[in-house]
Amino acid sequence: MDLGTKRVAGIIVQVALLLSSSCGTAGEEVCDSALVSNLPPSSFRSSSQLSSSHAPGFAKLNRREGAGGWSPLTSDRYQWLEVDLGERTKITAVATQGRYGSSDWLTSYLLMFSDTGHNWKQYRQEDSIGSFPGNSNADSVVQYKLQQPAVARFLRLIPLDWNPSGRIGLRLETYGCPYTSDVVSLDGGSSLVYRLSPGLRRTYGDVFSLKFKTLRNSGILLHAEGEGGLGLSLELERGKLQLLLRRERTSHEPRRLASLGSLLDDQHWHHLAVERRSSHLNLTVDKHTERVQIPAEFSRWGIEKLSVGGVQDLGSPQTKRGFHGCLENLLYNGLNRMELAKHNDHQVTVVGNVTFSCAEPVSVAVTFPGPQSFLQLPGATAASLGGVSVGFQFRTWNKAGLLLTFALPQDGGVAWLYLSEARLRLQIHKAGRALLELSAGSALNDGQWHSVELSSRRGCLTIAVDKQEGGVAHASFSVTAGSQLFFGGCPAEEDGQECKNPFNIFQGCMRLLSLENQPVDLIMVQQRLLGNYSQLQIDMCGIIDRCSPSRCEHGGRCTQSWTIFHCNCNSGYSGATCHSSVYEQSCEAYKHNGNTSGHFYIDVDGSGPIKPQLVYCNMTEDTTWMEIQHNNTEFTRLQPSAGGNQHSVHFDYFTEDEQLLAAISQSEHCEQELAYHCRKSRLLNTPEGSPFSWWLGGPGPGRVQTYWGGAQPGSQQCACGLQGDCVDPQHYCNCDADRMEWAEDSGQLTHKQSLPVRSLVLGDLQRPESEAAYRVGPLRCHGDKNFWNAAFFDKETSYLHFPTFHGELSADISFLFKTTASSGVFLENLGIKDFIRIELSSSTQVVFSFDVGNGPLEVRVESSVPLNDSRWHRVRAERNVKEASLRLDQLPAATQEAPADGHFHLQLNSQLFIGGTASRQKGFQGCIRSLQLNGVTLDLEERARITPGVQPGCPGHCSSYGSFCQNQGRCVERTNGFHCDCSLSAYTGVFCHTEVSASFTSETSVSYTFEEPYELSRHSSVLPSSIYSDVASLSFRTNQSPAVLFYVGSHDGAYLALLINKHEMLEVRYKLDSSREAEVLRSRVRSLADGQLHTVTIRRLTDSVSVQIDQNAREEFNLTSDGEFSAVKLLVLGRVHESDELDPDLARLASLGFTGCLSVVHFNSISPLKAALLHPDTSPVVITGPLLQSNCGSSASADPYAAENTHHLSDQPGSVGSGQPLVNAIRTDSALIGGVIAVVIFVIVTGLAITARFLYRRKETYRNQEVKGVKQEDSQDFPFTNQADSQNVSGENPKEYFI
Repeated sequence: MDLGTKRVAGIIVQVALLLSSSCGTAGEEVCDSALVSNLPPSSFRSSSQLSSSHAPGFAKLNRREGAGGWSPLTSDRYQWLEVDLGERTKITAVATQGRYGSSDWLTSYLLMFSDTGHNWKQYRQEDSIGSFPGNSNADSVVQYKLQQPAVARFLRLIPLDWNPSGRIGLRLETYGCPYTSDVVSLDGGSSLVYRLSPGLRRTYGDVFSLKFKTLRNSGILLHAEGEGGLGLSLELERGKLQLLLRRERTSHEPRRLASLGSLLDDQHWHHLAVERRSSHLNLTVDKHTERVQIPAEFSRWGIEKLSVGGVQDLGSPQTKRGFHGCLENLLYNGLNRMELAKHNDHQVTVVGNVTFSCAEPVSVAVTFPGPQSFLQLPGATAASLGGVSVGFQFRTWNKAGLLLTFALPQDGGVAWLYLSEARLRLQIHKAGRALLELSAGSALNDGQWHSVELSSRRGCLTIAVDKQEGGVAHASFSVTAGSQLFFGGCPAEEDGQECKNPFNIFQGCMRLLSLENQPVDLIMVQQRLLGNYSQLQIDMCGIIDRCSPSRCEHGGRCTQSWTIFHCNCNSGYSGATCHSSVYEQSCEAYKHNGNTSGHFYIDVDGSGPIKPQLVYCNMTEDTTWMEIQHNNTEFTRLQPSAGGNQHSVHFDYFTEDEQLLAAISQSEHCEQELAYHCRKSRLLNTPEGSPFSWWLGGPGPGRVQTYWGGAQPGSQQCACGLQGDCVDPQHYCNCDADRMEWAEDSGQLTHKQSLPVRSLVLGDLQRPESEAAYRVGPLRCHGDKNFWNAAFFDKETSYLHFPTFHGELSADISFLFKTTASSGVFLENLGIKDFIRIELSSSTQVVFSFDVGNGPLEVRVESSVPLNDSRWHRVRAERNVKEASLRLDQLPAATQEAPADGHFHLQLNSQLFIGGTASRQKGFQGCIRSLQLNGVTLDLEERARITPGVQPGCPGHCSSYGSFCQNQGRCVERTNGFHCDCSLSAYTGVFCHTEVSASFTSETSVSYTFEEPYELSRHSSVLPSSIYSDVASLSFRTNQSPAVLFYVGSHDGAYLALLINKHEMLEVRYKLDSSREAEVLRSRVRSLADGQLHTVTIRRLTDSVSVQIDQNAREEFNLTSDGEFSAVKLLVLGRVHESDELDPDLARLASLGFTGCLSVVHFNSISPLKAALLHPDTSPVVITGPLLQSNCGSSASADPYAAENTHHLSDQPGSVGSGQPLVNAIRTDSALIGGVIAVVIFVIVTGLAITARFLYRRKETYRNQEVKGVKQEDSQDFPFTNQADSQNVSGENPKEYFI
């Protein structure tokens, strides 16, 4: 091909592209020609003019004719200037200027557009902001480019504000270009049917678009039909566009695939476009697009027939639910289909009355926007008519408001027609009481047009809604209207009108008003030639659907009134737009709110799109584990299978895939147990051979993995192969030895990219002697990479910078900080004019400030305590289309509402600065941690490693979290977090909060022997094993009296005994001098052997003793001896066997033993019960008899299964993040199975206990060091052991010890 031919081909391609992209307009050429400057004076109209030299024809930009511009007779907000451009024109910009040589100019205004000079539509920026900025003097020109070009013939400018030292004055210009289109009118019974030739049909996709306008809220716009009668329809229903799937020749109702748009019956042009792909389509109405999945049967679907305006029933030429209105520029795959219809192309069938122009009916509406709005019309001229007849249509979002009121001249009463609870009500009132009340209709605040008819004739009063379809009410009552009727409200009281409105104001639109069956000319009203009005917008309906598209996020349901919208949030999110999650993002975060083990909802991405998920947080270890269950965590035994088929099993997790993968990614470490027990069932063969079995893991369906638990990815080995201790050294798995003895290959899978395990395929089960069992444990993860991500700013001039923050319409920022400085900027991002900033403005105040184009706004929170206390404080800021809010720690949120007239986009373009500002002034000095923007965590540590003046990480957490360590637990610092050392506490658990309790029988004895090294280390300044003061405390529950609860004895015969006497009262017996009798201190508190839980605390200082029982008053006693409690030998709980040194009475009581429950026993620094139950092998304790560990010392022990709770924060008002329990929120099969297993275990353990007790009576006691197989309680000072599935094994389940 020569060069000339290439050039010609290129030109042809360019022309074709230009024609196909023109779409009925003037193409993509520059569209900025002046449109007003050459118009004749007759093209200008105005509400009034100050004089002939101030006429609207002089309102041309930069002209000085006449008085130099237009000025109305009076300067108020009822004035307007109108320009007729002669034909529909594409308008791209507007420019304004004040009146020449004067002090008259506008500072703000509204723009209206219309095709007919009626039914005006206000132009809005960003869907909500309606006003335009004006001028600051009379000569400068302010031009505003429209964000979306407008197409109209008429333009109307309405002044809002003007120079307060002058009056309204205006010169203007509009810019744009000609607009051409093909238009067709359909009358509801007409349509266009296009039959597509096979060459034009596409099976992989179609694109069609058009514009439409209508006054009807229902009708079929398009119907595309393919093979087999399968079709897609676009229909209007209640003013919304519905995408429907239809199957012809079937009785099934059409299936709705999508709904988009609202108020589409407003007689304004609306743009519609559909782009079909093989598996989905993009549906666009005006500026809003929705992606819609379509059934798989459409993947090879081609359109055979395209019906526009209606669908013909089979065998009938009539159309069904046809469209009534105008269509413009119907394009199908780039071709103008209206051209074919205009030229009577054979592919097009015209059905019914179709005209190729747009005949628009004139319907003048009036808008009641605010509290001072009303319309006053004259009533009947002749009272002899003996009745009244009023009709109108209205539309509103409000449930209540006055529609109409008038006086009753004959009766001296008043009639009110009003909305209440979205129902129409009529009330006749006289002399302070209601004579008559009628109601009709329901749900009348749906934004649709509703007709109302009120008539009174021949003694019958009737109100009807929607031609009686919406309801009708009658009464035998005669009503005659007075001389004035008031619609929508009443004039101000100082106007002297006899109009009272005891109801809410009406905000909405009305049209088609009639009095005595005669239409009301609202244009005459506008011109002040008929009636009177205040604050009305005449010849337009200004209703806005603030819920379309919905600004409510995360599935929140949008409701609205005339001025605002409200979001009803689904569980898990909160805020004005349901933007913020009420849940923490990890188990780690819940722990640091002070929560303990249980089920929690976590939201891994905060305000992001991923939904919350329910997980189990196991906080019984130093490490906080998150556990996610699946449908089969139990050992499953397999028998030989005939036929040689592999055994395959799939695991379904109790959370969605997106949530699961996000949780894995956020965690520092994840693992999952994979175990295989085998007998003559090989597993992986050899690394060189094909594996018999494999598993799939990772995202989606998973990838094939040929290694086993405990080995490395890709190794095709088991744990024993990695460790070199397989039963057969020639193989890398125990099972691959293929022996008749049972063998096992198990271990943890820790490669996060391969988790979770999705399915398991086991292959060597065909031989008769083959047997196997497998187990795939729950997914367990710990560590939150985001929660501890921190940076330390050691100078006020240091900062980190990140890419620009994008939060145009919705933004949330959260972080924790600690500092000793009194001020500093945490975060700042700037735009050309916009900005966003969060700062510590003083030692007690945090400020969130921003500017989105309408001036800076600030939200402040004041703290009653200093914030520069080197403790962690949490800041959460949010800005959305409704409000801005700021929350500090647990203080109430401070809010600032957005402007009532909408919102602006936040437009930022600079870098995001953390810990400082672009000017490096007022920087922050201290630590910032867990910084998240719209749910995305910024990696402060990574950036800090390469930034001078900033250090990664931030130590020192006990100052903030140390208070979580209870009951003398000691907070120990860690790099990422803290833990509670419970070694000096009688309690255990993650926060030293869990009672250590045990059930005793009369044979049970726990003896703790004191050793000299222990006492010397504790009392290095006193004699060995001597105690001058002591503190003892315990909780008990028993029905036994008398009973010894607690005994401490010494080598020299001194002792302390705590017992319940036969009167069910507490006795404290002190014998500090072996040569004297014991002193008995009796409490006055009664009924201690009532089976209820009681707590006792005893304190002695020399000869003074105090006793506190439960919440009773503390009792004080004095001993006659203040001697030493020296040479302490042992402490005994339960039965005392060494009773030779006891007084006879005490020895008799001690031999009875104790039957009941003891809990959290503490004597000075010794916790004997905790030592016996949790550290029996390392503590000087001897246990004889059965000792049953349980939760009997807990106040909740009436319900032994109440140890685990589900924490559901949405049910806890005002305390987001508090993690309060919601019981019984889990309803899963595994929970049921776990309950059954727990019952079975309990029965077995009980049987063993009875058997062991029988055996015990024939045996001598043994030292506790011989006890084997004891399972340790969860404790911070003792390692947690091998809890595979903590959701099914409660830390409080009974455990019994037998000797």
